[in-house]
Amino acid sequence: MHSVGHHNLPSYALLRSFECAARHESFTQAAEELHLTQSAVSRQVKELEDMMGATLFRRVGRRVALTEAGRRFAADLAIDLKNLRQSVVRAIAVGEQSTLRIGILPTFASRWLIPRLATFLGDHPDIEIRLETRTLPFDITRERFDIAIHFGKADWPDARMTKLFDEEMLPVASPKFRDRHMATEPARLAEAPLLHLITRESAWIDWFAMNKISDRRLLTGRHFDQFSMIISAAAASLGAALLPKYLIETELDSGILIPLSDMPLKTHNSYFVVSAAGDVNPQVNAFTRWLMSAAKRANRRSA
Repeated sequence: MHSVGHHNLPSYALLRSFECAARHESFTQAAEELHLTQSAVSRQVKELEDMMGATLFRRVGRRVALTEAGRRFAADLAIDLKNLRQSVVRAIAVGEQSTLRIGILPTFASRWLIPRLATFLGDHPDIEIRLETRTLPFDITRERFDIAIHFGKADWPDARMTKLFDEEMLPVASPKFRDRHMATEPARLAEAPLLHLITRESAWIDWFAMNKISDRRLLTGRHFDQFSMIISAAAASLGAALLPKYLIETELDSGILIPLSDMPLKTHNSYFVVSAAGDVNPQVNAFTRWLMSAAKRANRRSA
């Protein structure tokens, strides 16, 4: 491809026409969406190809299909245009305020962060929060997130990572379930219905191994792909659950769920707050400090 200097970047109109044509793989449909003629879209795409020195589309019968170069560029551009729209929306929405864009795990957000968030917002009225769900690590700089919450190992490249807390999973059930199955000791619990998280199939096996119990039946039971569903299922007496303590503070306080043992499973994973390595944004630092103190309070409470 040609070298594109700062002053001869393609216009937004060219990029928008290409992105739309790439999404539909059709100049006709792109023209309809953009309220242009088909020849105008075709001409703009050709101008972009000339500018970049690359063929972005090839003809396939009466349709067009992306070339490999076109496919790569379309994928990158889709993120760039989304970020551009986000920047405009943020600028309009907040005026003089700062907005922290946070990539966050859904259950961590709803069960741990949001119930505590009023204290941060009360202390920092000039900062707005924008929470967006992400379940996999991503390029924090490229996607324009200020902060991310990461679960796992300290393995996020080019980022500043601060540990919030390690994960401890506690066996719990509803009082009704515990009484029905007399599940107050590991041997009885091993015979009762168990609730499993699909991505953590070995969690119960690991907990029972600490209690010197191994049994193939430990994998049987009800399987779910979200902790939030397991919490609901445990409260509804569908089985015993092995759940991170931080997710079930409310249920433990109210007695909806009760511990079946005081021996938690300490996993090898932790929660981290992540920001870009070179970032010196004072709002990011303020939010990170607040998260750290909230995590410390939560750890003292559950100790």
